[in-house]
Amino acid sequence: MTTESTNNDLDTGFFGHPKGLSTLFFTEMWERFSYYGMRALLVLFMTASIQEGGLFITVASASAIYGLYTGSVYLMGLPGGWIADRLLGCQRTVWYGGLIIFAGHLVLAIPNDSTFFVGLVLVVLGTGLLKPNIGAMVGQLYGKTDNRRDAGYTLYYMGINIGSFLAYLTVGPLKEQGLWHWAFGLAALGMAIGLIQYRKTIYKLGDAGAKPSVQSSPTMIRTSWTVIGAFLVALTVIVGLIMAGSIVVDPVATAEYAAVIITAIFLAYFAGVFFFGNLSNNEKRSLSALFLVCLASAVFWAGFEQAGSSLNLFAQDYTNRLIGSFEIPTIWFQLSNSAFIITLSPFIAALWINLAKKMITPSYGIKCALGLIIMASGFLVMFFAAQYAAAGLKVAPYWLVATYFLHTVGELCLSPVALSAVSKLSPKRFAGQMMGVFVLTYSIGNVVAGLLAGNFDPNNLDQMPELFMQICIVSAGVGVVVAVFTLKTKKWEKLAD
Repeated sequence: MTTESTNNDLDTGFFGHPKGLSTLFFTEMWERFSYYGMRALLVLFMTASIQEGGLFITVASASAIYGLYTGSVYLMGLPGGWIADRLLGCQRTVWYGGLIIFAGHLVLAIPNDSTFFVGLVLVVLGTGLLKPNIGAMVGQLYGKTDNRRDAGYTLYYMGINIGSFLAYLTVGPLKEQGLWHWAFGLAALGMAIGLIQYRKTIYKLGDAGAKPSVQSSPTMIRTSWTVIGAFLVALTVIVGLIMAGSIVVDPVATAEYAAVIITAIFLAYFAGVFFFGNLSNNEKRSLSALFLVCLASAVFWAGFEQAGSSLNLFAQDYTNRLIGSFEIPTIWFQLSNSAFIITLSPFIAALWINLAKKMITPSYGIKCALGLIIMASGFLVMFFAAQYAAAGLKVAPYWLVATYFLHTVGELCLSPVALSAVSKLSPKRFAGQMMGVFVLTYSIGNVVAGLLAGNFDPNNLDQMPELFMQICIVSAGVGVVVAVFTLKTKKWEKLAD
């Protein structure tokens, strides 16, 4: 182990970082290219008319399906991480996950509406295997005393945003021409490129993620594969029955049940660790402070993830996208988020460092509350924009750009801080499990986001400003509540030092 860490410390093959980071950087970049490119199309494709090549699904149902899809991606990350830890190791799990994602995008590229949801299921399963484990391998490239780790994750995060930026840029024009399945095929091509370079450069990873981190007994391994096989068979049967029309699914009702069930799982697991984890009083106080961070995270993503649903529809139908004779592709507005993240990340990071030099160190709760309130202000902007739209006018593009700017600033205040809070405030013996529990806040937020976007009724424009104002008030209100309680829990956060 010591030798491996020393070798990693000497490895500066990728911008001063271990050369294995280049393998993970480009794999994640192309995987995110495929994911965000396809995600940006979903609601627009499902709500488009038959004549436009879409599925002609109601906004409520399409938004619920979108929420279930994005929420399931994060939910499946829990078993995906477990499979890597106990059965396959991260390297093989990422490879198989990428193959399944590629297959899913290929199915989506087939111009056959009956196979559309099969493609979505495959992408969910594959992303659940790939996403958590590729991030875990980044950390495994560095020794325990290697101070390049945080910078390595920053570089890795940049790859994510480059991938999403390229996705929006290339998929947008295809959508405007109604070439939906060509756009889905482009996502498959991106994943194929990622897989090829991963396979060709996997040797750079060395032993990172090569083997399971937990040694399971042969009996346990057989039992695990039996359970996984049974789950896949059951899933195949259910999807087949739905496609055959034997089972009728109400997307909105399903999303509502999913939100309740995932929230119940989160609360039950959190309470189980708190009450039955044999924690010290200081650990319980730290966990209480973490609960506020989790609350802020769930509410934040419920608002932020309107980007692919209600804000996407607003860009398409109620925004004047003409600049001279050029019409801005609908999806290009989502470029704003990636561009702002790439531009603003160094400044936000420098802000926290400079405040710390002045002995001003906001607590995790305050930073998350600030991020939530800033994100909420973006919906205040949309409230005024929606009033113009409700009056029958098409609004200028800068309304959406301003909203995405505020959402990005909020994201940079909350998202990395929340992850850091989980790693610091979780009881050490529950660190891995609490990270998995925290991921459930993403899932909850995404499913709720889909339900909220379902209220975006194109036949009742008078309700549109009210929808955005409700999201603004609830998000800001929760932000204020978190900030107030943090006045007490900020002392508890220090107990985790």
